[in-house]
Amino acid sequence: MNEQVIVAGGCFWCTEAVFRDVVGVSAVESGYIGGTVANPTYKQVCGGDTGHAEAIRVTFDPAVISLAEMYDVFLGTHDPTQLNRQGNDIGTQYRSAIFPLDDNQRQEAEGAIDRWNAEHGGNAVTTIEEASEWYPAEDYHQEYWEGEGQRNPYCLAVIPPKLMKLRKSFQDKVKV
Repeated sequence: MNEQVIVAGGCFWCTEAVFRDVVGVSAVESGYIGGTVANPTYKQVCGGDTGHAEAIRVTFDPAVISLAEMYDVFLGTHDPTQLNRQGNDIGTQYRSAIFPLDDNQRQEAEGAIDRWNAEHGGNAVTTIEEASEWYPAEDYHQEYWEGEGQRNPYCLAVIPPKLMKLRKSFQDKVKV
């Protein structure tokens, strides 16, 4: 039976592109979580005043890739040491966060952050936040890298290095 995780690691176009290449992943949806405005728009979230994070909701098969491995891929393919930013994207909407959907996910998230800190000097700022209402992003944000993203200079600068990191650090977790 498939499971879902919700993570935020900066621009959702970038994290979506990474997880679309992970074995066992059947769906990735970009969206917004963690804020105070119902049905926020991209413009509202980008303004930084709603409290939402740009996030992805990933559906995966735990018989193929474990929850712990999903969190390890998440932490290993963005910079979890950057507070409220990823590269040139600055603001709480670009925070590094995990939104567990149950107690098991919360424990696995804590374990993944502990593992990452033990291996990288203990400086992750990734938060574990209560999963609030999930709002799918507008249609044009879905599967962005596969379409418009490959013509977008920002995406061309940011996404390929993340995909290379995935392929280098998680070789056995990449779709062929």
